[in-house]
Amino acid sequence: MSIKKIAEDQPDSFEFSSANVDAAKKIISNYPEDKQQSAVMALLYIAQRQNNNWIPLAAMKYIAKYLNMPYIKVYEVATFYSMYNLAPVGKYYYQVCTTTPCMLRGAYKLVDLCKSKISEKENELSKNGNCSWVEVECLGACANAPMIQINNDYYEDLDREKLEKIIDQTLKGETPKAGSYRGRTNSEPEHDRKTLMEPKNA
Repeated sequence: MSIKKIAEDQPDSFEFSSANVDAAKKIISNYPEDKQQSAVMALLYIAQRQNNNWIPLAAMKYIAKYLNMPYIKVYEVATFYSMYNLAPVGKYYYQVCTTTPCMLRGAYKLVDLCKSKISEKENELSKNGNCSWVEVECLGACANAPMIQINNDYYEDLDREKLEKIIDQTLKGETPKAGSYRGRTNSEPEHDRKTLMEPKNA
């Protein structure tokens, strides 16, 4: 597994857009006056969304001042949670699950494909800058293994051929359809239900 990467090239400043100032104020208003620092996670996500899917150090300092809290506390939150990207990851960020259920169903074939189609190394942008990938622990969709997460969406029941089509779409800037790639709804059985068909006689 890779260690969270912090970008070497950092912008000198950051501030929310006017629309995101309104969004931040709305979120902060949900908290009592003495608990508004609890909005830090939501504000970090707003900053990430505004800044092309990653959070620069300047944004953490801006949020610290915005919430009147120490910068180190914002930094601790941003570096602890895997959902925050601290270096450019591209428009599409592939998180490839290789925990046991996915591994047994061919996850490392998906990793090899990411290496050949996106970049040789984790957290390294593709040649056109559109996407990058990283190997992660369990994403909680074990029944639909192997699977990956791209940004906030799950792509399940994959194989090498299906993932190759997904990668080709994202390299062209297109957003592929999320969900099962075997046509399942959630984690339902593929060939009708197998349990709780009829009540048994007492």
